[in-house]
Amino acid sequence: MDDHRTAAAAPTDSDASTSAEAGEIRRFWRRLGLPGLVDVHTHFMPERVLHKVWEYFDALGPMTGGLEWPIMYREEEAERADILREFGVRAFTAMVYPHKPGMARWLNGWAVDFARRTPDCLHTATLYPEPGVEAYVREAVEAGARVFKAHVQVGAYDPADELLQPAWGLLAEAQIPVVIHCGSGPAPGKHTGPEPIARVLARHPRLRLVVAHLGMPEYEEFLGLAERYGEVRLDTTMAFTDFSEGFMPFPRRALPRLAGLGDRILLGSDFPNIPYPYVEQLHALERLDLGEEWLRGVCHDNSVGLFGL
Repeated sequence: MDDHRTAAAAPTDSDASTSAEAGEIRRFWRRLGLPGLVDVHTHFMPERVLHKVWEYFDALGPMTGGLEWPIMYREEEAERADILREFGVRAFTAMVYPHKPGMARWLNGWAVDFARRTPDCLHTATLYPEPGVEAYVREAVEAGARVFKAHVQVGAYDPADELLQPAWGLLAEAQIPVVIHCGSGPAPGKHTGPEPIARVLARHPRLRLVVAHLGMPEYEEFLGLAERYGEVRLDTTMAFTDFSEGFMPFPRRALPRLAGLGDRILLGSDFPNIPYPYVEQLHALERLDLGEEWLRGVCHDNSVGLFGL
């Protein structure tokens, strides 16, 4: 894997730690016979926005559930991308999301430029219930967006809002996946939970929703939506890690259902905004003991098929 870091930079303890972790991660996917990983839930956004997000986590904002949340990877943008490459992540995303009207179109403009200079990042876009949303979603699709991000918790909006219906219809027709944080973890929002998104799917059953965090903590309800709608998928972001199991454990009775949906479960991490090393997500999935074929699908093959990589 190419290392784009400057040769003049002296190695640090952090560099050594990252290199050791990279070796462990690469051994993981090589054992599975994979060419690398595909991570559908990573965050790249304008630096001043990302730093605001980090400040929110540092301050234990209400949406963190009051949990201590030390951000593990605080490097600059280019170095964060290089870390993913060193880990062997072949493709990743730039999960941008607005928290107020008038922000989504601006974020989409930034994401176009980021995708151009970061070819291994799947061009990501976002949306918000506001006048003009259909127009700028169409613009993003025409600009080459391959995945959208929606954050019901942070945006504090109803995903079934009438303003969003044309945009959902457009994305369903274009078959562009939408990674959506709609579960009530780590803290519930006014419109989180399975019921609002079930209303969206009733109107747009072909919408390719990827439910973030496996729908934490309403795991079983969101598994039910995936069983009902063939285009619904779930990502593993933070699920099964010791951190998440400590406050929102996955019910072990639901593991057979998770195994049965093995072709629609996708690797997600929340990098860089995680309070533990990246490799812990992989170990957590391995500990489920659902088999190497399941792991290969989750960590690589399912996303390759979804995005035509």
